[in-house]
Amino acid sequence: MKNFRLFTGNRLEILAERLAELLQMPLPSPLLQEIIVVQSQGMKRWVSMELARRLGVCANIRFPFPNDFIYDMFQKVIPEVPETSPYNPKIMTWKIMKCLPECLKNSEFELLGKYLKGNEENLKRFQLSERIANLYDQYLTFRPEMILNWEKGKENDNWQAILWCKLVKESETRHRAALAASFHEKNFSLPTSHFSLPSRVSVFGISALPSFHIQMFADISAFSEVNLFLMNPCEAYWSDILSNREIKRASAKAGAEQIDTEYLHLEQGNSLLASMGMLGRDFFKIIQEIEVLEEESFFDDPGEDSLLFCLQSDIMNLRERGNDSCPKTEISEQDASLQIHSCHSPMREVEVLHDRLLKMFEEDSSLTPRDILVMTPDIEAYSPYIQAVFDLPKDDSRRIPFSIADRSLRVENRLIDTFLLILDLRVSRFGAGQVMSILETPAVRQKFTLSDADLERIRTWIKETGIRWGIDSQNRKNLGLPELSENTWKAGLDRLLLGYAMPEHEEKLFEDILPYSGIEGNEALILGRFLDFTDRLFSHVQTSLAQAHTLTEWSFTLKKLLDDLFEPDENSEDAAQRIRDKLNEFEEIQHVSGFDEKTEISVIAAYLKYHFKKEPSPFGFITGGVTFCAMLPMRSIPFKVIALLGMNSDVYPRQSRPLGFDLMAKFPKLGDPSRRNDDRYLFLESLLSARKTFYISYVGQSIRDNSTIPPSVLVSELSDCIEKGFEIPKKHIIDDHIVTKHRLQAFSPEYFKEGQGVRGERQKPRLFSYSKENLEAARCLLKSRTTPAAFISASLSEPEDEWKTVQLGELCQFFSHPARFLLKKRLGIHLDEDNAFLEEKELFNLEGLDKYFFNESLAEKGLEDRNIREFFALKKAAGQLPHGTVGACVYQKHCQEIERFIKKLKPHIRHEILNPLEANLCLNGFKLTGRIESIYPEKLVHFRCAKVKPKDRLKTWIHHLALNALRADGYPRCSLFAGSDAMTEYMPHENAGDMLEKLLNFYWDGLRKPLHFFPKSSYEYALKLEKSPEDALKSAREKWEGNDWSSGESEDSYFQLCFGKSNPLDAEFQSIATEVFEPLLTGQKK
Repeated sequence: MKNFRLFTGNRLEILAERLAELLQMPLPSPLLQEIIVVQSQGMKRWVSMELARRLGVCANIRFPFPNDFIYDMFQKVIPEVPETSPYNPKIMTWKIMKCLPECLKNSEFELLGKYLKGNEENLKRFQLSERIANLYDQYLTFRPEMILNWEKGKENDNWQAILWCKLVKESETRHRAALAASFHEKNFSLPTSHFSLPSRVSVFGISALPSFHIQMFADISAFSEVNLFLMNPCEAYWSDILSNREIKRASAKAGAEQIDTEYLHLEQGNSLLASMGMLGRDFFKIIQEIEVLEEESFFDDPGEDSLLFCLQSDIMNLRERGNDSCPKTEISEQDASLQIHSCHSPMREVEVLHDRLLKMFEEDSSLTPRDILVMTPDIEAYSPYIQAVFDLPKDDSRRIPFSIADRSLRVENRLIDTFLLILDLRVSRFGAGQVMSILETPAVRQKFTLSDADLERIRTWIKETGIRWGIDSQNRKNLGLPELSENTWKAGLDRLLLGYAMPEHEEKLFEDILPYSGIEGNEALILGRFLDFTDRLFSHVQTSLAQAHTLTEWSFTLKKLLDDLFEPDENSEDAAQRIRDKLNEFEEIQHVSGFDEKTEISVIAAYLKYHFKKEPSPFGFITGGVTFCAMLPMRSIPFKVIALLGMNSDVYPRQSRPLGFDLMAKFPKLGDPSRRNDDRYLFLESLLSARKTFYISYVGQSIRDNSTIPPSVLVSELSDCIEKGFEIPKKHIIDDHIVTKHRLQAFSPEYFKEGQGVRGERQKPRLFSYSKENLEAARCLLKSRTTPAAFISASLSEPEDEWKTVQLGELCQFFSHPARFLLKKRLGIHLDEDNAFLEEKELFNLEGLDKYFFNESLAEKGLEDRNIREFFALKKAAGQLPHGTVGACVYQKHCQEIERFIKKLKPHIRHEILNPLEANLCLNGFKLTGRIESIYPEKLVHFRCAKVKPKDRLKTWIHHLALNALRADGYPRCSLFAGSDAMTEYMPHENAGDMLEKLLNFYWDGLRKPLHFFPKSSYEYALKLEKSPEDALKSAREKWEGNDWSSGESEDSYFQLCFGKSNPLDAEFQSIATEVFEPLLTGQKK
């Protein structure tokens, strides 16, 4: 007599109460474990907490998953069943990989042979083996009779049957289907005392099980008490109801499109249940075929107090509203039990959810964060937005405790992600940023004792030594690229090492290496640690990861890599242990599968990536805050509020494309797995599990043009059902009540207005927000639009007297950019963004600052009468030139330009340079000090091997005025500035002191407020002023605003902060531009 009991109900908490009552009946021995089979970690957590709440304690209970439990039963009943089955997909993958090469010789495998030819043959063979193994695993569960027929020589005229028979022949262990058949036979041939099976087994909260599992539980019930607790959405018999699509298909098949469905005895019942409950319907059909000793039903009608309850009641009672037998039901305008929110982006979805939850807490004091479950089809995509919105400061009154569960191990643990990135380096370019991202991983930094400051110094070294990509020339050759050493890691590291060993190198090559001069003091310790890291990393990648190994050898190799490069702390130790556990499995996999072939790292990396992505983190479920997770782990579990995010038309229900050789897809049967049907049933379960509010959101409006985007078909079906069966007087129930269309921005003023009812009475607004920051932003939007106030709207306090002592260099800095000088020097505001980006592409030409510094350094050497063409090797060793012949051509081109510039400049500096002059001028309360250099007997000479800019003219002009104000004996009073495009000479100035006083007064004004002086625009204005003030201002404005081909001076971040969108080209601008540049233009000679 089988002891199989079935308990069904529409509420999981009622079934949990019945389970608790059942567990109060003691087992034969207090040492025996209670067995409760569940479908997920989330269900395990919820059941254990429910039992503890109802019984006072939950202990000595094991919560296995169905497959693990059944295999455990095989081990107890059937002798010689190993701990690890060779038919486990992760084992079977390698068994198939071993068998495939020999099988490919058969004609039946011709198509597979063609697929596997070409590059990465072993990787493709592994990936194909993995797909086949997963498919075979499904066959064992859903087509055990087909598998057994193959082994008997039936229906084995295809390559899948041939390969399977070869797998079975090579293994002495029986697979799941054979074990189940043997288990079934043993049920009736031996007394129950012969087996050490559990006295009681409970299967709780599983939405659907294959026939294979149900039959196994039925067989186990011959020995043990088996209690099956299932959530049944409908109290009535509903196995024969059909969805609209199924009714149409059945009618078309009968050739009776125009015949009434009642004539064909086709029944829809409740449309939601018929459409979304196909998975449950088919499952209960399977259950009905099992002999049950006792069956109990526990149904609780939720009533009709809210729209949500009405829908749940309709499903339970198999009722459809909106027809003759059951007319539309009127619901209250205050009913918020079911909400649908249309947003512009996932970020807005999370922001809206946060505000809605705050509203729920405000209206229901009994609601707590632990009563809320939020699910989404892609938890990893939504995790950053959840963290950004919900992770508020602890003292913020809007903070809602939360946890994110079910993220993959790789996403949740940076150590695992970095470990997998290292495995991919073998076929990578070893880009500078790629390698640095590995070093910046906390566990790697800890291993090599590097601080944040150390990493910044290392980043500077990488930039300045020209490291871009590639370990060395051989590494580039292995990638099929030219064997060039420039800009490789070896070239840059050799420069660093030689720079430490030869600090006084004076730009001399040593064995074709240019020593780096930036190593200072105790930085040698940082360098040593950095070199230790690169040596270990490159050594592993070029040696151990470059060779093929057996699985056991890979286990030891990768564990050594983990130990050599990582030192996990308390936060990452669990991740490191997970990697070790996964690597330890390789030895067992090789032993069980018999796969002793040596394989490449690409195959091992693919295996590890798949399993680390497949295995979710076990943490984050029901921790006391709002639980965020994927759709599967918490299915069927009741919460007061259940929210579904990301219900988009292209995301949910998920689409699955079966493999082209999937025999189940070709010949489907009742109970076959269907991701689409599973998602539909999961949506229905979520609707039924909400105890107070069911919340849905989706991206329903384009972020580009605000066009409408349809939601998931399941949301549309739910909306159709509501519109058909419910109403609100004088309102469209969907558009005016259920669906809320949100604005693009959270600071839209619409969120802070009180709503008005249709008759003018006040009502709760549909759009609202609790964000004070967004409220302030909304208020700003409603204010009259005026030009924003300047950053510095009033003069600053008078600077201290020490500011009246001015260095010549400081005065030049001021006039080159007055706003930047004020913000940086006086206020300590630095807007320059440090470019943390590490360049990974090699040079193809010299441009921008690279070109300027290159030309400037060679020009200096040329002016020292050195042959600049001899510096090619030095520049090449510094990584400053394009590679190969292109680099030589670019160098020759620039040398010609520089030689022309030197030839033009040389006549002006043919005499011996004079000693620098020390300036110490007292000018109307200011003291101007500094050193004037580059003075020759005929003139002061400044040069720049680039196009002349206004700031160059100003620098030379200020030094020229100082030189003239000093009137030093034996020193000239003329000055010259030479650029690649112009040469300007400044004649003696009799009133140099007065002009300097004027400049210093402008300097003093510029310390108190942003000076309306912009070198490029001001120079353009002064230059064109001789035509007309209107033309001058127009030209200045073009320089300020820029055009399609060049950026304007106004785009400078310091000018933007000081002047915003205001028009600074005013009378003050015109006056200062004239007073500064007119004497300069008058005193120059071209």
